[in-house]
Amino acid sequence: MGVKGDFMVKVMRNERVAAVLPMQENWLPLSNLDFMLPTVDVSVFFCYKKPTGGENLFTFGSMVSVLKKALAQTLVSYYAFAGELVQNSVGEVELLCNNHGVEFLEAFADLELRHLNLHNPDESVEGKLVPKKKQGVLSVQVTQVKCGGLVVACTFDHRVADAYSANMFLVSWAEMAQSKPLSQRPSFQRSLLNPRRPGHYDPSLNDMYVSISALKPPKDPQPSVSNDPLISRIYYIEAEQLSWLESLASDNGCKRTKLEAFSAFLWKMVTAGEDGSGKICRMGIVVDGRKRISEGDSEKAAMMASYFGNVVSIPFAEKNIGELKEMPTGWRPIVLSLLWPRYMPVAENEDDGSALVVSSGQRFPVSKVDFGWGKPAFGSYHFPWGGEAGYVMPMPSPLGNGDWVVYMHLFKRQLEMIEMQAAHLLRPLTCDYLNF
Repeated sequence: MGVKGDFMVKVMRNERVAAVLPMQENWLPLSNLDFMLPTVDVSVFFCYKKPTGGENLFTFGSMVSVLKKALAQTLVSYYAFAGELVQNSVGEVELLCNNHGVEFLEAFADLELRHLNLHNPDESVEGKLVPKKKQGVLSVQVTQVKCGGLVVACTFDHRVADAYSANMFLVSWAEMAQSKPLSQRPSFQRSLLNPRRPGHYDPSLNDMYVSISALKPPKDPQPSVSNDPLISRIYYIEAEQLSWLESLASDNGCKRTKLEAFSAFLWKMVTAGEDGSGKICRMGIVVDGRKRISEGDSEKAAMMASYFGNVVSIPFAEKNIGELKEMPTGWRPIVLSLLWPRYMPVAENEDDGSALVVSSGQRFPVSKVDFGWGKPAFGSYHFPWGGEAGYVMPMPSPLGNGDWVVYMHLFKRQLEMIEMQAAHLLRPLTCDYLNF
């Protein structure tokens, strides 16, 4: 089945949706964990087939009306997404909860859903189906396609929410659209992240911070290598292959998780074509700290489960590229390297090689984002973050068969190496696979 990348998207309407109830203006401080995130936006999108059950019941206009009404209701609880990030009187960035509202775009794309090239989101999604956030904290775009289906997409400021928080919002929005009670209400209680009293920290954290006077002057910016840009691709990997990777990584009765096995496999693949065996290659794993912060306290665990904001850290492992290349195909030593992480130091090393971050999207609630016209046929995060490190997010397949859908934002040379050496594992995502 053919795909189409040169389609046009026309924005037909642009308005702002605010919370349905008047709200008292207030300031919400960002936590230290929020401040550790760069100023980047994260996008997420969902593809819906043409609804069945009557042409008049599910017109594009009626579905947009449902989405806007439910969004206005959901923003009453998720008021942070209707605010603005501004500087306070001492120059710190804070969230002004003023019900400024959410930019809401209605658009039309001149292609059918089955022709959408999901394998190459740089061509089909970026700048077309996901909105560019111009102001505020959250933007929404709803795009009608020729076959009667639609794409619902959001872009949000990462300093305000992590993926866990965004997932919570998306599920609540869908529940509100179906007039269901919210299964979870967000908490903005920043005191949950207050430091321990008396204070205590692991001595290894001293390696994370240095005096600013001790830092070397910044390097001159390097010219961009136009023939090796960071690009985004989406693949799928079958459940059987995941189990095979898991068995390779497990040894002597010590069972490893699928994520550990996949991350180790990926780490070895991205270094296969790297030059300079003496360079250091790093892999970070995004960790959600909600359960860890609760420390076994069931009451605090319940509060942290509804906490809205960033509660993530990125411990990382590092290995000499030459050592990674020489490790056996079972790559159990690579898995062990990942299990003894460090935290990214401030200073850069002259021998830095490539870096890669893996973020598990296994809690991505694709099946729960049903606004009343059926579950999404496909959904994915889209995060071309513009840094110098790669980013990978494995998510559950919408087919519900144990497969994974994997979003990758890596250097072109790395993706070419993966496609050359692991084409039997990571296969380009197609509309045929998704039964569009």
